[in-house]
Amino acid sequence: MSPFLSDADAQPPAHIIAQAQKAPSPRVAIARAGADLPMLAAKEATEANMMVPLFTGERDRIEAAAEALDWDISGYEIIEAEGELDSGLAAARACGEGRADVLMKGHLHTDTFMRAAVARDSGLRTGKRFVHIFHITGADGTGAITISDAAVNVAPNLDTRKDATTAVVGLLHRLGTPRPKVAFLSATESPIASVPSSVAGRELRDWARESIESADFSGPLAFDLIVSPRAVEAKGLGDDPVAGRADAIIVPDIVAGNALFKSFVYLGGGCAGGIVMGAKVPILLTSRADPAAARLSSIALGAIMAASA
Repeated sequence: MSPFLSDADAQPPAHIIAQAQKAPSPRVAIARAGADLPMLAAKEATEANMMVPLFTGERDRIEAAAEALDWDISGYEIIEAEGELDSGLAAARACGEGRADVLMKGHLHTDTFMRAAVARDSGLRTGKRFVHIFHITGADGTGAITISDAAVNVAPNLDTRKDATTAVVGLLHRLGTPRPKVAFLSATESPIASVPSSVAGRELRDWARESIESADFSGPLAFDLIVSPRAVEAKGLGDDPVAGRADAIIVPDIVAGNALFKSFVYLGGGCAGGIVMGAKVPILLTSRADPAAARLSSIALGAIMAASA
């Protein structure tokens, strides 16, 4: 194994799990649920009192996956659908019609799942842009950094990043951070015309300070100035309200967001819970590579956001 990789067995954040358990258990529509990993996630979260499952997909596969886990699902609804797209649409429509409170990805490709979520007849569009947010805690379940957008928007324009900023602040408020500190990532702390993300970072900072209450903003900031008090001191930015102590990072594109999120997870041993915001209901993009802790963390985020809707 690479000397840089962490083999830490990350723990789900206890405070977020506890907050989710105190909220009413949301009805979670699982798109194409008939496979080992989505069924295991549903079982664990149901037993932890964080959700009530609604399954979509091929009934025989759903029942077989539940039986393999020795889980009696006879008391839960199954919406029969064949294949990835039809299963995704069935789950999205259940949410759009108010029969479920959270939409969760099961055994289907992400692009198919998101196509179902954004379909006009699914009823999930709100006029806001869909943005993906990772809330990452340390390997021991403490500490946190929030990153957007690492999975949905490839090259978000300024308006999409504004929606992402608003969504991140809203999430952190609901998680108990009364005044989040949000950084706009670039490769420099000064706007430079040859580095477009730095110019955008300054524009976004100015907009956010005028438009969003109960939060502090700074940008552009390079990554070291976002997380390292030592770098902040060396560069004389001690008066910056965010530098060196950020709660959240708004990234310029999916490559930066994806690399950052995976660095925190694979190098630092962090636990990353993910949620898509901007739809009528929270959307959970669980992955086959997600460990159990990350799946539970994502479902907990969905339960918390559904309770505050």
